[in-house]
Amino acid sequence: MEETFTFIERSGERIFVYKWSPERKQPKAVVQIAHGLAETAARYRRVATALTAHGYLVYANDHRGHGNTVQSLEDLGYWGEDGFNASVNTLYELTCLIKKENPGLPLFLFGHSMGSFLTQNYLTKHGGELQGAILSGSNDSPGSIILNLGIAIAKRELSQKGPRPASPKLNKLSFGNYNKGFESARTPFDWLSRDREEVDKYINDPYCGGISSVGLYYDLFRGLKETYKKKNRKKTPRELPIYIFSGAKDPVGMNGKGVRRLVRSYRQLGIKDLTYKLYPDGRHEMLNEINRDEVTTDLLQWLERHTIATEMALNL
Repeated sequence: MEETFTFIERSGERIFVYKWSPERKQPKAVVQIAHGLAETAARYRRVATALTAHGYLVYANDHRGHGNTVQSLEDLGYWGEDGFNASVNTLYELTCLIKKENPGLPLFLFGHSMGSFLTQNYLTKHGGELQGAILSGSNDSPGSIILNLGIAIAKRELSQKGPRPASPKLNKLSFGNYNKGFESARTPFDWLSRDREEVDKYINDPYCGGISSVGLYYDLFRGLKETYKKKNRKKTPRELPIYIFSGAKDPVGMNGKGVRRLVRSYRQLGIKDLTYKLYPDGRHEMLNEINRDEVTTDLLQWLERHTIATEMALNL
């Protein structure tokens, strides 16, 4: 695998983008990755290695306030004004760059955790650009009451502190109970994976695990509210293949309950090609779980089927 990087420059901002390419192979399709909250795109290097070995070209940007996009560690967790929508716009800008560099190749968007929520929003605006979407560690709407409560609390903090300071209160509101389902938790992040080494790597990475800003949470809650409005969700293309996978013990997906609800929501929208899988005992980061080889194989098999289906459709 060859690793290079580039930048998306917009309004004085520089968004860092990884590009992982197959060695000595003509790529057959592209996978664009949207990473989660309080992590970086670099954590997807292992799955990129598997994807490029099977002929896929992989692009992944560090979101605003994350990874190599920030100017300093002090900027981690702050993604600027209207950050949710700006991040969705950046994903689309990266899509445009990918298509310019790789005309005619099928394109799949993979979103994990917060990246999956950005992806859900992206599908309502730009889903027609894709040949498929993959949602990992995701959930359906928590409901307007919960979202409105989160917006109200965040708005109050915003008026008191401004957008930049970290918000322990909103962090606790969002993630405070995630570790409670795991007896004798060794660390605050045991909910991520059963693999202790992977959890320790996350904890020891200075770009991971930080508490995000007041502004980020405010924009996130507002972005989710817009995403889950019925009139917006209906804009998701019904012909777009969607693959959803999660751990059955993932607290983000409410131990599978929220994932199954998301599947029902997409079915009600009329999505014709919808696949989902819940891995028994799996936690939040299935690509970093103890059965990650199985998860990666399943992902590759789904991509292969839909890459072939796209090629067949283009040749008709």
